[in-house]
Amino acid sequence: MNIDYNQAKFPIGQPVKHRLFGFRGVVFDVDPEFGNSEEWYESIPLAARPRKDQPFYHLLAENEDTTPYVAYVSEQNLEVDHSEEPFMHPELGEYFVGIEDGCYVTRQKAN
Repeated sequence: MNIDYNQAKFPIGQPVKHRLFGFRGVVFDVDPEFGNSEEWYESIPLAARPRKDQPFYHLLAENEDTTPYVAYVSEQNLEVDHSEEPFMHPELGEYFVGIEDGCYVTRQKAN
């Protein structure tokens, strides 16, 4: 399924922060609605479980110790990261070539 990126609040390359847990990340892909496994979804405590009918974002994330990982987060749990702190995620170079106006610029894939 193709997503209408105009419906997603955060574009590819946007630095974001998790509203509840505070970790930071850079959006590298977007699902128009929940697209992970039921097992993953059911593992989220019911009180914190997000709706499935919203965009979900794949993030190159890092915690406060800058430990890198990939996160999958609902739109309702994200906000723009205005910190301007650099990201140290080792996979950034696979997706992005630099920063322009506060967002990471996507790497053009060869056809």
